[in-house]
Amino acid sequence: MISQQKGSGSEQPGTGFYMEKLSGRISYRQTIYACYTGYIVQAIINNLGPLLFLTFQRSFDISLEKVGLLVTINFGTQIIVDLLSAKYVDRIGYRTAVIFAHAMAAIGLVGMGVFPFLFSKPYAGLVCAVVINAVGGGIIEVLVSPIVEAAPSKEKAKAMSMLHSFYCFGHMGVVLLSTAAFGLLGMGRWYIVPIIWAAVPFLNCFFFAVVPIRTVSAEEETIPVRTLLSMKLFWLFAILMICAGASEQAMSQWASFFAESGLKVSKATGDLFGPCAFAAMMAVSRVYYGKYGHKIPLQKFMLGSCLLCILGYLLTVFAPFPMLALAGCAICGLSVGIMWPGTFSMAAGECPQGGTAMWAFLALAGDIGCAAGPTVVSTVSGFFSEYGIKAGLLAAVCFPFAMLLIRLRMGK
Repeated sequence: MISQQKGSGSEQPGTGFYMEKLSGRISYRQTIYACYTGYIVQAIINNLGPLLFLTFQRSFDISLEKVGLLVTINFGTQIIVDLLSAKYVDRIGYRTAVIFAHAMAAIGLVGMGVFPFLFSKPYAGLVCAVVINAVGGGIIEVLVSPIVEAAPSKEKAKAMSMLHSFYCFGHMGVVLLSTAAFGLLGMGRWYIVPIIWAAVPFLNCFFFAVVPIRTVSAEEETIPVRTLLSMKLFWLFAILMICAGASEQAMSQWASFFAESGLKVSKATGDLFGPCAFAAMMAVSRVYYGKYGHKIPLQKFMLGSCLLCILGYLLTVFAPFPMLALAGCAICGLSVGIMWPGTFSMAAGECPQGGTAMWAFLALAGDIGCAAGPTVVSTVSGFFSEYGIKAGLLAAVCFPFAMLLIRLRMGK
């Protein structure tokens, strides 16, 4: 059963007045739009920093390992937030939690442009901004999927795929608009760009304050967490989420750095044909499934995606020409598009009473993968420094390969 979320079970102070005044003009369509924007915020948090990795390295004299550690800190913090969300979000209430998350995202983005110049050690300032950003991003990730799942809709899998496609659109927007801003302002004024991006989560705070929100299921109707954690199927879904997050972020986080340092192309060219093409093709995959998903068995779609992802990684690493390697990045984006939302949808179908805890634990598993994938790339690249970033990207092939094996096992 799905119930109206008003605070943590009752109307939040100040919310009732706005809901009463706007009830005739605001519907669950606006709730979905707010969630779409929430995923755009998540894309800003996760993908703006990687565009500046080489700038951080050169401006603040930061090693490659420390730059890679920023990714680990980001997703590691989100992992902790996911764990806490599983316990406290239902008590706090979806509305309060999601507004707080957007506020933290806005503060963190402003901090990315300000803190490195305020702290005596610029790297400490970057870490502080990343942690604040990650707190907001972690809560957003836990909440927007169940909010969309709870909203009235006949095609839940398609709605979930469309939701996650907005992460891709956000990723594309971050690359395109940031690249334009860097060209207009000059890389010497890079710090202005994250401050401008902070306007997106700031404004979405007010949007979430007035839209109607329903929970996936009432607390008393969900299965106990202990029961959920004892289910073998849940753990298979958790491992799939780890592989999905790692397959996506291992390429996404390092595509810009790889293009600029490994392929020796210009920053604008590398960003447009690397991370931007990756995000565009990931959006194509999710929008396509969102529109035609009812005609395609999700199991077969995901198996094909795993095979295509392996091909994309291998092409990126072994292609003899830079543009062909960048095409491999785009193929990876096309292949990983359905992995995360598809696993979410299958888990929701198999365990409809998992409640907020299930969504939080699956988001936790996904964030473990998001941290593991880029970390494997940076660690292996550092160990095999003579081969550069290609060695790390080759090692990341293990994630889509593992996902393929698990999907085949679950199919049987």
